[in-house]
Amino acid sequence: MAQTDNKKFFENLTGAGKAIAVLTSGGDAQGMNAAVRAVVRMGIYVGAKVYFVHEGYQGMVDGGDNIKEATWESVSSMLQMGGTVIGSARCKDFRTHEGRLKAAHNLVQRGITNLCVIGGDGSLTGANLFREEWSGLLAELVQQSLIDEEAAQKYSALHIVGMVGSIDNDFCGTDMTIGTDSALHRIIEVVDAIMTTAQSHQRTFVLEVMGRHCGYLALVSALACGADWVLIPEMPPEDGWEEKMCQKLSATRSRGSRLNIIIVAEGAIDRHGKAITSSIVKDLVVQCLGFDTRVTILGHVQRGGTPSAFDRILASRMGVEAVLALLETTANTAACVVSLRGNQSVRLPLMECVQMTQEVQKAMDEKRFEEAVRLRGRSFENNLKTYKLLAHRKPESELPHSNFNVAVLNVGAPAAGMNAAVRSAVRVGISEGHKMFAVSDGFEGFYKGQIKEVNWADVGGWTGQGGSLLGTKRTLPAKHIEKIAEQMRQYNINALLMIGGFEALECLLQLCEARSSYEEFCVPLCMLPATISNNVPGTDLSIGADTALNAIVETCDRIKQSASGTKRRVFIIETMGGYCGYLASVGGLAAGADAAYIFEEPFDIRDLQSNVEHLTEKMKTGIQRGLILRNENSNENYTTDFIYQLYSEEGRGVFDCRKNVLGHMQQGGSPSPFDRNFGTKIAAKAMQWITKKLSESYRQGRVFANTEDSACLLGMRRRAMVFQPVVQLKDETDFIHRTPKEQWWLKLRPLMKILAKYKTSYDVSDSGQLEHVVLSRPKESEAMAAI
Repeated sequence: MAQTDNKKFFENLTGAGKAIAVLTSGGDAQGMNAAVRAVVRMGIYVGAKVYFVHEGYQGMVDGGDNIKEATWESVSSMLQMGGTVIGSARCKDFRTHEGRLKAAHNLVQRGITNLCVIGGDGSLTGANLFREEWSGLLAELVQQSLIDEEAAQKYSALHIVGMVGSIDNDFCGTDMTIGTDSALHRIIEVVDAIMTTAQSHQRTFVLEVMGRHCGYLALVSALACGADWVLIPEMPPEDGWEEKMCQKLSATRSRGSRLNIIIVAEGAIDRHGKAITSSIVKDLVVQCLGFDTRVTILGHVQRGGTPSAFDRILASRMGVEAVLALLETTANTAACVVSLRGNQSVRLPLMECVQMTQEVQKAMDEKRFEEAVRLRGRSFENNLKTYKLLAHRKPESELPHSNFNVAVLNVGAPAAGMNAAVRSAVRVGISEGHKMFAVSDGFEGFYKGQIKEVNWADVGGWTGQGGSLLGTKRTLPAKHIEKIAEQMRQYNINALLMIGGFEALECLLQLCEARSSYEEFCVPLCMLPATISNNVPGTDLSIGADTALNAIVETCDRIKQSASGTKRRVFIIETMGGYCGYLASVGGLAAGADAAYIFEEPFDIRDLQSNVEHLTEKMKTGIQRGLILRNENSNENYTTDFIYQLYSEEGRGVFDCRKNVLGHMQQGGSPSPFDRNFGTKIAAKAMQWITKKLSESYRQGRVFANTEDSACLLGMRRRAMVFQPVVQLKDETDFIHRTPKEQWWLKLRPLMKILAKYKTSYDVSDSGQLEHVVLSRPKESEAMAAI
């Protein structure tokens, strides 16, 4: 959409004269504050009055100081805080007609007819009931002479937009609810810590995680840490599960493992509806196997702590989308929920989502468990299938025998999540009946013959390891193509899976070119994008980028905190990414930066001057800290040092400056839950594609594949996981700067500017459209597997 269209759009959707109230209700979730901040700032930006409703619906019923007008400064420094600073409470009064009448009176007194509710399905159902009763409530208020007819006419319609804040991810229609990713971070931090002590003492640990009616946290954390067994309410184990579980634990120990991890959702049940508690599981393991077993109940730890980068970005995008949705509503518009599918904003009818969520519980109550899993959505189904595939090894007699050899290698710089992808590829490959080979040190190791067969147990415990356990080098194959072909022949490699960044793309293109000279490369070739820079064409996300974002955001939080209580200070922080500004831009949005300088958006001295002036004005309003991010290759002349010196000089007397180059800390550390699962899921999908291609291209006793679609990159595009012939990606690629020519995240940059109080045009062409909740979304929902 052209810039002029955007300006026209904002004139059409001006918030002038409108009042928006934002409240958080029910259980708290990390990221709620980011959503509140985005609603307040976007509301003020479009000219509306925005009000906080403290203590959820209770505050709306009680009125008084519980409903206060918000200012731009009142939401400063809340982005990184867990919980909800405006308070949340479960409210019995709002469930009564009298309570809702009081709430309506309190809203009308302040001219509020737009409500943004952040909570679970109960809170959103309550909001919808309030909206349906609104005209009747106003009529009662007129009858009781609490408001006049004019006010009843003026405020005749109540508009509702919901955002789902729940760590359980139990709301149908949305990929991820606000708080889920942060809760997974807490669980995985605990599991990683427990694994080291469990290994030392050869112990079994039973971990109980939250999820009374939904097993998402248990299932995804089991997938992310490679747990031996998981128990969830949607899919209770078959009768006789006790014996099967003990056999599995015993088999794992006999293969040399020194620990077992069992994850239990707090609502886990057996097929007859009887609760399976962590203590029952512990007693079972002790009685049957005599293993030293401990129980850890995580409890409210999962709700606490700072929100992850993912939750901050999700909540910020949803907050802005909620305000746009409120501005577009008419008297007849149904209440909607704003959410994400893949990486796209969508709006869904609130009651459709609530009814679908209630259907899941009904199916579980009626013991229709297969149906319950299906109703949870394709993401949940895929998680369950992938977990079963990777955690439970079939006996040799049940495995298909394909006689195909598949090699896996890492290429380029290491990225967190690579090891999870290798583990997944190896185990799925073995399940498909292939012999799996691991290549050390990328193509350098390939031509030197550093190739060995790997089995199921060899990749145990790899999911949570950072870096690249196989080793990785930036060497491209072209120089050593003959020797590589020789090794392919020697080991009879029938397919290749490469995991890496931009170098992996170049390697794949070189192997495609070599097909005309070497038949050894006429085999299925697949690449998975893995780079912190997220600069690979053909995919919106890469393995490793989420972990790097979390490292940036965590460091920015600490750096900003270091200035609390001191005089006014601006921090200039340099991020990695080559010529790709993804880390600086999206990290800037998640950390609440004032500006992010990137190569894709050229800037000059006037822009720098304008940013300094903007910060100077901001400091005068009482804000103490400023944050500027700069991508390492954003400009060869305006270096980090130059910007630091310029800000120091121009801000003299108003603020002082500090600079920080984050460097390789962005590349290290344990992979985030998102990267572990993204790596695991796309590697499993890639191996299934390889199996399909191998059977299609097997003719007269050998594999021969030289069509374009036999050399593909598997990437996430908007809502779908797509295999794209690598030759077709050439036109989409800027090979000089090693970036895609078009990058989706550039549309998020105006959000960062708006939330930092810059006047800018916001491209709404990608804002959510009202859709309906449907069960089978064949292609689009595959992107949910990324989460």
